[in-house]
Amino acid sequence: MGDINLAVGLSVPPHTPHAISVSLPTWRDNVGYEEGEKRVVDSMMTGYPRFFIHLSIQKLAAICERKYAVGNEACMLFSTQKVADLCRSFILQRSAVLGAPVNARLVNLFICPPDDGVSNIDKTSIGGSCADLHIVLFPRDSFPVAKEFWQHTGLGISSRLAEKCLSLLPNSTPNSQAPCSPTSKRIPGKGHNRHYSANKIQTPFTKPQDLSSSTTEDANPDSLFIEERYGRNLPLEAAAFAKRALRSRVAGTMVRDDATTPTCSAKNEFEVGPSTRGIADVGADDVYLQPTGMSAIWMAHHMALGIRPPAKSVCFGFPYTDTLKILQKWGPGCHFLGFGTDSDVDELEKILESEQKLDPTKPPILALFTEFPSNPLLRSANLPRLRALADKYDFLIVIDETIGNFVNVEVLPFADILVSSLTKVFSGASNVMGGSLILNPKGSHYSALKNWLKDNYEDIYFGEDAIYMERNSRDFKRRIRVIDANAEVVCDFLLSRSLAGGASSPATAIKEVFYPKYSTRGNYDRCRIQTVDSEDGKFGGFGGLFSLTFTSLAASEAFFDALPCYKGPSLGTNFTLACPFTILAHYGELDWAAQYGVEQGLVRISVGMEDSGTLLKSFEKALSAAERVAST
Repeated sequence: MGDINLAVGLSVPPHTPHAISVSLPTWRDNVGYEEGEKRVVDSMMTGYPRFFIHLSIQKLAAICERKYAVGNEACMLFSTQKVADLCRSFILQRSAVLGAPVNARLVNLFICPPDDGVSNIDKTSIGGSCADLHIVLFPRDSFPVAKEFWQHTGLGISSRLAEKCLSLLPNSTPNSQAPCSPTSKRIPGKGHNRHYSANKIQTPFTKPQDLSSSTTEDANPDSLFIEERYGRNLPLEAAAFAKRALRSRVAGTMVRDDATTPTCSAKNEFEVGPSTRGIADVGADDVYLQPTGMSAIWMAHHMALGIRPPAKSVCFGFPYTDTLKILQKWGPGCHFLGFGTDSDVDELEKILESEQKLDPTKPPILALFTEFPSNPLLRSANLPRLRALADKYDFLIVIDETIGNFVNVEVLPFADILVSSLTKVFSGASNVMGGSLILNPKGSHYSALKNWLKDNYEDIYFGEDAIYMERNSRDFKRRIRVIDANAEVVCDFLLSRSLAGGASSPATAIKEVFYPKYSTRGNYDRCRIQTVDSEDGKFGGFGGLFSLTFTSLAASEAFFDALPCYKGPSLGTNFTLACPFTILAHYGELDWAAQYGVEQGLVRISVGMEDSGTLLKSFEKALSAAERVAST
């Protein structure tokens, strides 16, 4: 289990420069983060990348602002002009909705290695090749609007790309001190922006815990392997290989998942065969890599808007927060069916019938988005019934399989578009972002979607990120099996001590355990892989994520604080990771979330690969603390 003494604001795992989680070890720390408490905010050295600007991106943005800003402008950074244009359009549209239209402007900065005849930079490497940086500049007080685009779409540049840009700029190295003076400010004067803090760029990085000075990702042996073999300048050939391997792996077509990263002089390939996705015709060319899981969701919605008549979408089930925001802020809006149960399917049928009566000439909705299972309530939608409605009323189905993952469930046959956050259990190491989007070649809209992507898709997944993702994911099936087994043991134990499981002691602290084994089990089993895997002889499991609700908020807090594991955002890590989900995701809308069963005291836990006996002892310790509070 993680070090319970890991200080607030440090990276999770420790000593990981590109970590995607941050330590918020107590309930009070999480509340303090949401409320902008100085103690917490000033300690933040990293954060989840769509919510917190990595220090290297902050530094690069500050350099761009010094060079190109006019007056009091701020900026955001993207890797292509198309994405920068999308950001500019969103700023104009969204600011107009808010009552004060704002125009943004674009600057293109093309950075190449110095050609001075004495440079030691290898220009055939990722680090030595040129970088194309697209800068969106806007009035500083419009920063919260621009931040919405960064957060919801996940299309901003990665921290590794920022470090590459910094390494190519004169008199700039990724790990040097921040360029701004202590009095400079990059945040609007309206208060702390909790999800996109730029606090740390205001002062030099002098703290001993400063992770930006690290040169290796110590917690990840695969990262060490990559850097020992190649150094910081990874060969371009390795990136191309990594992306081919990732697409085949995600498509389920890789026969033996023991691909070896090629050297600069060898072009290694790997053996592929029929897809294991439930549709044999799926190929690597049906997989489109994305920089984040959320960008895959955004792209799916963007595609639907591009090929179908305008109509509202449907968000089916209580989703991760940004999915709903995407459907609400782009296009005609959405119908929200937040429970995701069969009764919501009944409600959906009524909506479809009503909309069709209003205009029989076009589909009643654009697309239906759902997670399988959902985050954080782990409910599974009735996919066969939804598919039948989609076929009858001619709308798209987009399924997010991140939580279930394709080792455990087979959902592509019910989807037109399948999306996933590769950042999570597919990677496991918590040190790189990534996403995937798969088209169902048997879907009735396949040709239209394929043609749209042919004209509009850009591969903006940074090559060095792809290399880390490919390396991390080679053993993802083995890791998922361990995590599945651990989670089931832990959940069975916790259920036995819960009200839902029949416990009736006055000290009972747990109210309910949300886990696919217990929640909407019939719907989950319809998609659970029931055939024996040829590699390990096992069936699909129930995944590694579960949530708990408690008999009181005090019991929630006691359980969380006493649980000896890493505490922070994200999930699907190789180590156990916990967070007070509703506090982090819905602090400004607690009553709204509670309407759908997402209680303020809900604790979400992503189980890792630790020894099962150790895990049980850790949860017993936390549960005892909660039960002591419940009994008083």
